[in-house]
Amino acid sequence: MGSEVWPLVHAERAALIADLEGIDAAQWETPSLCDGWTVHDVAAHLVNTARTTRLGFLLTMVGAGFDFDRQNARGVARARGATPEETLERLREVATLTKTPPAPLDTRLVEEVVHGEDVRRPLGIKREYPSEAVARALRVHTGMSASMGGAKELTAGIRLAATDTDLVVGDGPEVRGPAASLLLAVSGRRVALSELDGPGLARLESA
Repeated sequence: MGSEVWPLVHAERAALIADLEGIDAAQWETPSLCDGWTVHDVAAHLVNTARTTRLGFLLTMVGAGFDFDRQNARGVARARGATPEETLERLREVATLTKTPPAPLDTRLVEEVVHGEDVRRPLGIKREYPSEAVARALRVHTGMSASMGGAKELTAGIRLAATDTDLVVGDGPEVRGPAASLLLAVSGRRVALSELDGPGLARLESA
């Protein structure tokens, strides 16, 4: 399992690093798709999650009073450098790590793809994600409950059908669109809803 997933994760980290190397200081402060976070904040979050171990996750959750938002905010503060260059260098340093919190390994792909789009879309940067990476991310995300950060309840009773690859998840009224757009939409990024259609779309739009 890990031998299949980690190369995909590492490829996404490398691709994002390459994209961030091409932006200026002002762009680092661009608001991302992740509410309240700039591009710089998202990069710092990815540094923090790449460093996170199972034990470390549990300890920081206890320290944050089991508040995910507080834990994430503290993680960003720890991992963010004094300058974008420092944060980018930290991202390079963790790019090939194989650490993970206590969650299915494919959730590392959710982190990299969704947060990659949180950064790229506001900056006008496009990436063609490997279909396997997006498929794994979508399947694991729709199989996890909201209490664990997933979209199981949101997507119950609808069928997600990718139009750019052979991928179908779930049963019920269909929602069609690019696989990455489906993943973004079920991850709460409403900007992707306009890229989808089908009789099940109203379910996502009303969430």
